[in-house]
Amino acid sequence: MRPIIQVQNLGKKYLLAPRETVAPTLREALKASLRNKTQALLSRDGSHHPTVWALKDINFEVYPGEVVGIVGPNGAGKSTLLKILARITSPTTGEAHLYGQTGSLLGVGTGFHPDLTGRENIYLNGAILGMNRNEIARKFDEIVAFAELEDFLDTPTKRYSSGMYLRLGFAIAAHLEPEILLLDEVLTVADSRFQTRCLQKIKEAGEHGTTVLFISHNLISVNQLCSRAFHIDGGRIQAAGETESVVEHYLKSVVAAPNNAI
Repeated sequence: MRPIIQVQNLGKKYLLAPRETVAPTLREALKASLRNKTQALLSRDGSHHPTVWALKDINFEVYPGEVVGIVGPNGAGKSTLLKILARITSPTTGEAHLYGQTGSLLGVGTGFHPDLTGRENIYLNGAILGMNRNEIARKFDEIVAFAELEDFLDTPTKRYSSGMYLRLGFAIAAHLEPEILLLDEVLTVADSRFQTRCLQKIKEAGEHGTTVLFISHNLISVNQLCSRAFHIDGGRIQAAGETESVVEHYLKSVVAAPNNAI
C-alpha cells in the first residue's frame, strides 16, 4: 500500500536573532554593528546569531486510515512538524509529501478570518479544502449542530471565545471529510463533554478511512485512539511503533529526566 504521508530527512532550523521593536539610536546601531562583527569573527561558521534545530532527521510514513499519535514534552518539535505538514512553514532540510486533501486544526482560531461570521468561515474553510458550495452546503447543518453555535452563526468570529473558536474549528475540520486530518493539542480549552464528542469523532474518522495525526498530552486518549505513535523529543523521533510501548517509552523518559515534576 502506498503511504499517504511520507517524510524524509526532515529538519527545521531557526535563527535565534534578537527582534527589534523600535528603531535603534545611532549609538545602539554602532554597538550592534561592532558586536555582530565580533560574533562573526568568533563563530566558526561565520553566522552572527546562534541557531537551533527544532527538528532533525525526521523520517516516517503513514498509511491511509491510520490514526497516529504524537507525544513528547513541550518544545520537543511536535507542533513544528505539523506546521510543516500543513504547509504553514517550510522545512530547512528534507521533504514532506502528503498525497491527499488535508484539513488541519493547529491552534484555537487558526484558519479563521476574524472579520467573517461563523457561517462565512465555514464556507471559506470548505473552499480552502477544494470543496464547492454545494458540497459545503450538504455538510453545513452537521457542522453547526456539532459546534452548537446556532445562535452565533452570523456573529464575526473575532467576538468568539476560545471555546467557541475550538468548537467551530473542530466541527469544520472533522465534518468536511479531508483525507488527512492534522490535530495539534486542540482539546485543552474544551469542556469534558465536548472533548468526549471530539475524541469519538476522531475515532469515527479513522474508521471511515481518514488518516489522522494527533498531538496530545492526554496519554489515555492517545492509547485509546491511535494504532501507532511517535515519541518526539529534542527535535528527533525517540521511539516509534505500537502506541502502548511508545507511550511507556515517553513516560520512562519523563521519570528519568533531571528535575522531573512527577
